[in-house]
Amino acid sequence: MARADKVTAVAELKTAFESSQGAVLTEYRGLTVAQLKQLRTSLGDNANFAVVKNTLTKIAANEAGVTELDNLLQGPSAIAFVKGDVVEAAKGLRDFAKANPLLVIKGGVIDGKSMSSEEIAKLADLESREVLLAKLAGAMKAKMAHAAAVFNALPVNMAQLAEALRVKRAEAEGGSAPADEAGAGESASEG
Repeated sequence: MARADKVTAVAELKTAFESSQGAVLTEYRGLTVAQLKQLRTSLGDNANFAVVKNTLTKIAANEAGVTELDNLLQGPSAIAFVKGDVVEAAKGLRDFAKANPLLVIKGGVIDGKSMSSEEIAKLADLESREVLLAKLAGAMKAKMAHAAAVFNALPVNMAQLAEALRVKRAEAEGGSAPADEAGAGESASEG
């Protein structure tokens, strides 16, 4: 590779590191070109999968401030630069690796945090961002409905309490209910 090509490749890799939410390093030894194409298609818009040269990737990663990948850059390497949902990209890589055991997830960096292959597998087990947001919205809606029910119950409870106090006060003052007093007044005027 000519010197100018190496400089261009490093610049492109550096830009990819800086513009992505994460990078997952894999070993692709033994995968065919057709399988790599299938992997790229399955990742869709969530990640860009690129075969890389280790020495150029180390230089680009260090220039971008990503030093966590240095010890993983051994053997034939490829990187999935995550552009979209990190969980969906991790699921895509994990599912492809299950179907094609020649793809080995070595580790990566997600949002500046170094992650082992086991941690990336755990990340893939999470639900997607959309599902988590829907669950959060549902929980918030339920809490708001509960709060509305509580606020609606307050005036009703106050009215019931006021009525109970009025009845109790009437019983304490007159010794009998107001309806009984009206009946007693009629019988007294007749006699």
